[in-house]
Amino acid sequence: MGQKANPISLRLGINRDWDSRWYAPNQKTWSLWLVQDKKIRNYFDNYTKEWALSTIIIDRTNSSIKVTINTAKPGVVLGIEGANVAIIQKEVSKIIRNKEINIEIQVKELSNSDVDAKVIANEIAISLENRVSFRMAQKRVIQRVMRSGAKGIKTQVSGRLNGVDMARTEGYSEGIVPQQTFRNDLDYALAEAHTTYGVLGVKVWISKGELLKGQERQEIKKPERNFRRRPQQRNNNRDGGNK
Repeated sequence: MGQKANPISLRLGINRDWDSRWYAPNQKTWSLWLVQDKKIRNYFDNYTKEWALSTIIIDRTNSSIKVTINTAKPGVVLGIEGANVAIIQKEVSKIIRNKEINIEIQVKELSNSDVDAKVIANEIAISLENRVSFRMAQKRVIQRVMRSGAKGIKTQVSGRLNGVDMARTEGYSEGIVPQQTFRNDLDYALAEAHTTYGVLGVKVWISKGELLKGQERQEIKKPERNFRRRPQQRNNNRDGGNK
């Protein structure tokens, strides 16, 4: 059987950083913080598709915890006058069960959500739940991602496609997606689409180019749209003048 590894875990310490950034003083604290981080991420999983969430970064100290929410829809996450931030703080405090720890919630907007694998995978999953053809859902996304400046993209959908009895896997790719090259800045995400005929798994790989040693990671900005001007209507008269 093929033994697959997560592309993000393979690149930790090379061109990717950890999503949980803290150092525990002892083994007991380490196990406690690890379980709490998992529960916090499980809480945000319920709103991943609704809020178009990407990565959740958790920074900890002994007296404070900072949760950075990367999203394509910051206005939806914040709510009316920031009402959702107070709700998120209450839910995180329930998970931690320590009122002395200061909780800070920061919402960060993605510079280019079209090259974020998590957002793209959830978009395909939403399309499948809305009964869009799995081929159409993938091809539509691939075209937009390539226009947004990505070097390559690979998508894969597995399960009972179109409700058939036999489960299978189908995917598409465009551009260059080197999965075994560690210097390649590769983004990966997994999402689930809950349909009437079962759960479909969606995987997305997006290549953003190579990062050499000592080179900082740069976000891909959205390309500017060039709007085509309508051709001016010519008024050709025999006299050569305009009436």
